[in-house]
Amino acid sequence: MATKRCAWAETGGPLMLEYHDREWGAPLHDDRGHFEFLLLETAQAGLSWAVVLGKREGYRRAFSEFDPQKVARYTDKRIDKLTLDPSIIRNRMKIEAAVRNAREFLAIQDEFGSFDSYCWRFVDGRPRLNRRNTMKDIPATSPESDAFSKDLKKRGFSFVGSTVIYAYMQAVGMVNDHLVDCFRYREVRRDQLV
Repeated sequence: MATKRCAWAETGGPLMLEYHDREWGAPLHDDRGHFEFLLLETAQAGLSWAVVLGKREGYRRAFSEFDPQKVARYTDKRIDKLTLDPSIIRNRMKIEAAVRNAREFLAIQDEFGSFDSYCWRFVDGRPRLNRRNTMKDIPATSPESDAFSKDLKKRGFSFVGSTVIYAYMQAVGMVNDHLVDCFRYREVRRDQLV
């Protein structure tokens, strides 16, 4: 019997399957991982996740293994160089946003002790366990992503609209939006309840 997955994972090739089966929706509590997903989700704005996922290793190399301390120090010269790098999305505004967001990310770490402590406040420290039956049941935003997005913008972040932030929340397991008949729904739910 075939393994049942969320429909979006079935159409994106091996990288998408691996991402769905191992990462998406699993609660993340590592600041480097948070910075990675924040950077990748903001790069995705207006594009498909499959495109960004295909460039993930390029992003890892171009953005110093997703080290926010290093990215925060990128100069205009480094940004110019990145706009020529075909292994990432070469949108200058998104690259500049990644550098600016790294600086604000560090400010949040200073204020809250970790970005993890900061972001999980928007779901009261516990993942939202949703029960979605079809892809069309999954919203693009939520009241929590609205509040999270608004706060990030107030702090100076860019490319962090509510839709981008909801996708980020799904990626880092702040919400479980695996469909209920997906094999990962039960696995992630079990891990969230531990």
